[in-house]
Amino acid sequence: MTGDQAAIVALLIVIGVAYLIGSIPTGLLLGKVYGIDVRNEGSGNIGATNLYRTIGRKVGIITLIGDCLKGMIPVVLVKFSALPPEFAAWVGLAAFCGHVFSVFLRFKGGKGVATALGVFLALAPLAVTIAVAVFACMMFIWRYVSLGSISAAATMPLAVFFLGGSRALTTVTIIISLTVIVRHHENIRRLLAGNENKFKA
Repeated sequence: MTGDQAAIVALLIVIGVAYLIGSIPTGLLLGKVYGIDVRNEGSGNIGATNLYRTIGRKVGIITLIGDCLKGMIPVVLVKFSALPPEFAAWVGLAAFCGHVFSVFLRFKGGKGVATALGVFLALAPLAVTIAVAVFACMMFIWRYVSLGSISAAATMPLAVFFLGGSRALTTVTIIISLTVIVRHHENIRRLLAGNENKFKA
């Protein structure tokens, strides 16, 4: 096996592991602890916002952290390994896809915001700072989590590009951002109709 072939095999293995880590349904598992299937409660989403609304602040925050770590840990491990650094972006994409299309949920899952946050905290922390600032502004003005998430997702590719991100990172950022926005299609319809739920602290 040549060096290039070995690198491809290593990448495929790491991507598979990252996907499985991302597939762990944090919110669903936490809901089960409280005897609740969050897919049948509130918005039906397994993400932090629905857990916050249906079970409580503590569980919502734990879900956010858990989903974030699913994206961050695989990327950090790759960055501090002997693997080529460009692998990190694709591993992050795999972890994100695991959350959105979980093998444990028949390839269904969450909207990917928290897992994407973890991926980008490891890959492009400065760009995340800009996106989080956009999210915070939208939340402060409008009080819609979905609008803040969509706006932050739309900001990320631009921030990564103008901060000089690599081609692999820019490509992965565009894919993740578009997926997050598409996964919010129901929220977009509710926003346009004026009946989206506002966030209450």
